[in-house]
Amino acid sequence: MIYRHLGKSGLQVSAFSLGSWVTFHLQTGIKDAIEMMGAAYEHGVNFFDNAETYAGGKSEEIMGAAIRKLGWRRGSYLVSTKLFWGLHDNPNETNTLNRKYLLESIDGSLRRLDMDYVDLLYCHRPDPTTPVEETVWAMHDIVRNGKALYWGTSEWEAAQILEAIEIAERHHLHKPIVEQPVYNLFEQHRFGPEYDAIYEKLGYGSTTWSPLASGILTGKYKDGIPKDSRGSVKGYEFLHEGLTDKRRLQIVAQLEPLASDMGATLAQFSLAWCLQNPHVSSVITGASRVSQVHENMKALDFVDKFTPDIMAEIDRILSV
Repeated sequence: MIYRHLGKSGLQVSAFSLGSWVTFHLQTGIKDAIEMMGAAYEHGVNFFDNAETYAGGKSEEIMGAAIRKLGWRRGSYLVSTKLFWGLHDNPNETNTLNRKYLLESIDGSLRRLDMDYVDLLYCHRPDPTTPVEETVWAMHDIVRNGKALYWGTSEWEAAQILEAIEIAERHHLHKPIVEQPVYNLFEQHRFGPEYDAIYEKLGYGSTTWSPLASGILTGKYKDGIPKDSRGSVKGYEFLHEGLTDKRRLQIVAQLEPLASDMGATLAQFSLAWCLQNPHVSSVITGASRVSQVHENMKALDFVDKFTPDIMAEIDRILSV
């Protein structure tokens, strides 16, 4: 396993991590979660990602139960969760980052995970209705109270991140250190020029999600949506448009020979490509069965095989 520092922090995260979005509870139960997390851990994965909203809180429960069963020493792994959407459709309990919600919700997440603290806590989306200063103070207090060790953002605009950092520095508060953006061959906008100051100057870290673009970069959606795939999960029909997009499927067809020439599957090729970005601290992988965990981890074998010519050819294919 390769380990990278989370931005300028002293925290080291595995280059590939394991997330629970869609899979835990919706596709897998505790038994499968134990098997997949155990396999990832044996490969050197030390970072496991979750969120309050995943499967209505059930994902956190499954991850917590799996870790208890696996009996890992607490210092040997990292767990993250994210807050914003909430579990109840009431004022102050949904789509917010206000102080009341954040301080109450972290307690709920810790109960479901059966943990005293999480290593990383993210603001799952920006909240335009709550002053950023209120959110920064609440996240600072969560860290100060030992319920999270670090905090960060997810899918925030560059200007919003800069504002949060400035407020924290001005008041000598715990500041955000990491963004969790979507990042794959099709979606690279969260590393655009407007983020240069954040990653290069301020040393922000990143734990990226959807490296396989919900699975289309595995090549398995060429002939439609398989019944056992993420695209067939009830409630995730919103993924269909991207998974059946003709342009994306054409690009997939052109990328497959590059992966084959490298000796990699398209999934391994796509995962290894993400790590060519020096600002990526960890790539969050997903899996619904243990064989996928093993396949994904083999992508490490190809990280050093992306020559300038291959990167240029990828850019040419993507620009068509």
